[in-house]
Amino acid sequence: MSDLPALPYQSEKRTDLPGRSKEKVSAWTILLIVAIITLMVLLFVYREQVQKLEKFGYLGSFLISIAANATIIIPVPGLAITTTMGAIFNPLGVAIASGLGAAIGELTGYAVGKSGSNFVSDKNFYQRLLDWMTKHPKRAFWIIVLMAFIPNPLMDVTGMACGALGIPAWKYLLGCSIGKTLKMLVFAYAGHYSWRLFNSQP
Repeated sequence: MSDLPALPYQSEKRTDLPGRSKEKVSAWTILLIVAIITLMVLLFVYREQVQKLEKFGYLGSFLISIAANATIIIPVPGLAITTTMGAIFNPLGVAIASGLGAAIGELTGYAVGKSGSNFVSDKNFYQRLLDWMTKHPKRAFWIIVLMAFIPNPLMDVTGMACGALGIPAWKYLLGCSIGKTLKMLVFAYAGHYSWRLFNSQP
């Protein structure tokens, strides 16, 4: 694989996504957080009834993970819903559905970087990541996997860097899928065994 070209650091001026104001982004994020918390409560309250809709539970995990990871920079508690779903359905199925959904959602950050838009919250990390991935292109895939696995607010920045450097979308999506699915396994099984432990108490 040939070395990726080094890119000049973008200007300090921040450019928001076309057609989307900060107020609209914040409003949608708050609405999504409230919806997820409400859904978590309802899932626990009606757990026995929800278990009968197992196949829809996996679809729900997939769609919620897309939405939770599609927000740029602003964190949304998608892992909380994965933990909750893991306590209700088969945690392996929940982890796979959530991991794939999360990876697809992370394509928003990649698309922003690909378009050349400057929508970066942590510019120092972004620049360091650009420099490192430019010098070590063969290790870029494993950085994607690692960043996708570790719960952190900088995955969007990683996606932007990958898009800006021209890393193929399929490679970015594959790395995200591996890392996100492994992470979802941890949280889904945490929910599963926590619920079993809670129920085993006298």
